[in-house]
Amino acid sequence: MSWTKPADLRAQVQKLWDKGLLLQTPFPLRLRLVGPTSTELAERFAEATDWVAQLHRLPQLRIVRRSVNHRVLGQQTLPAELWLDTLDAALALVGKQPDAQRLRALAASTPAVLQPWLHKRPLAALGYAAAWPRLLAVLAWLQAHPRPGIYLRQVDIPGVDSKFIEAHRGVLAELFDLALPAEAIDASTTTFARRYGFTDKPLRIRFRLLDGQSAFGSDVGITQAAFEQLDLPITRFACVFITENETNFLAFPPVPSSIVVFGAGYGFEMLAGAAWLQQCSVFYWGDIDTHGFAILDQLRARVPHAQSLLMDYATLTAHADHWGTEPTPTLRDLPRLTAAEGAVYDALRTQHLSLRLEQERVGFEWLQRALAVLA
Repeated sequence: MSWTKPADLRAQVQKLWDKGLLLQTPFPLRLRLVGPTSTELAERFAEATDWVAQLHRLPQLRIVRRSVNHRVLGQQTLPAELWLDTLDAALALVGKQPDAQRLRALAASTPAVLQPWLHKRPLAALGYAAAWPRLLAVLAWLQAHPRPGIYLRQVDIPGVDSKFIEAHRGVLAELFDLALPAEAIDASTTTFARRYGFTDKPLRIRFRLLDGQSAFGSDVGITQAAFEQLDLPITRFACVFITENETNFLAFPPVPSSIVVFGAGYGFEMLAGAAWLQQCSVFYWGDIDTHGFAILDQLRARVPHAQSLLMDYATLTAHADHWGTEPTPTLRDLPRLTAAEGAVYDALRTQHLSLRLEQERVGFEWLQRALAVLA
């Protein structure tokens, strides 16, 4: 039977609840209704009578009926519209009154500035109900101590430790962005500690000197601040190479007055303050796949003059025996690619090749020849 059953009505309301829309739905709310046709009414009269009785057993419904003058059965009155007149009726239909009551309690204890968040994300709020008082305590502490300049471990709030803050960074960031003044938020970064003025563990940058002429040694790890103040011959001329693969980083061949930076894991914010990079030729060597070009595009947001190395058609076609597949390619536009890079990227994303040539599969002699051209 395709007629609307009580379970179908509950499913309509449950869908609104699951999407977080029920509490914002205007009432009265009309529900979708499919009833028997004239032919079905004559052929299945007993079933139709039972169907009407099932609807009447739902006290939350307001049933609007219509009279039908049936040629066989005579005058009949059937449900024509089903309405839920109030939010409480809708909640009762799907058994969500306790959840709604918890949300009301949360709203009563929540500052006005966060009420829009509760209104927009009621189900998320329910998920955080047990932690809500502590989340508000963290917010209140940061409002009283804007941009505190200390490690999260040093935050002293009763019932709250740094593990709690770390575990709830996502929701705390949403609350902070709503409740804190603009001057307490560093909008240039999404890194939690730096965005809200906590001290973060210093980024460490690992690089190799490729001419072996420095007392630093050949494989160096220093803080971002030290990297920004680096005073070596390579800070005045020659090349800086960046690669995401550790094997390539370690095996990168000698290049006079140059370094290679291991780019794994920390993005490119660490390069933003190294003004001396503007005096160097910067090359990025990544995988020839859509994500490799996306990383190159990201690098150019920080270092606009960066060039790509071995991320071209010639390298791709010369290593066809080493092609692999990219399981989840990115398809977004990358505005910072050159025309040649963009052509390769477009071929990878628009022709659905799903190809990738990982950088460590490029022949070492091929790399050496490319570096010789730069010398």
